[in-house]
Amino acid sequence: MKKNKIKDSFLEQLRKIPIVQVACEKTNISRNSIYRWRKEDPKFLDEMELALSEGEALVNDMSENQLLSLIKDRNWNAISFWLRHRNPKFREKVEATVKLENQNTPLSPEQEDLIKKALLLAMPPQNNDKSKS
Repeated sequence: MKKNKIKDSFLEQLRKIPIVQVACEKTNISRNSIYRWRKEDPKFLDEMELALSEGEALVNDMSENQLLSLIKDRNWNAISFWLRHRNPKFREKVEATVKLENQNTPLSPEQEDLIKKALLLAMPPQNNDKSKS
């Protein structure tokens, strides 16, 4: 029973500040214990992932609020950041032009690799990284 109360306290701290080390310090629990619990208890692992997500959402909301305050104060860096990340007209663009002398000639492996790299740069990032602990 006491262990559950300690785990709940840790998870509550993680919801406030989604940094494992900080939550450990605030609840006086070692990181080793946390990672052992994650390994031994699938339910705790799920609860911890949820708490991290909730904590990140809270920090994102606070950050966005601060950014909007800076924009209201006419802070150019904040304005520029917002526009580059929220408005397609202001996003950084990659432009590639190619002059093909003979359009029937197949691409060399180096040219194919260069085109793949350019396409990767042009695509928006895929945010699938959930291992931020």
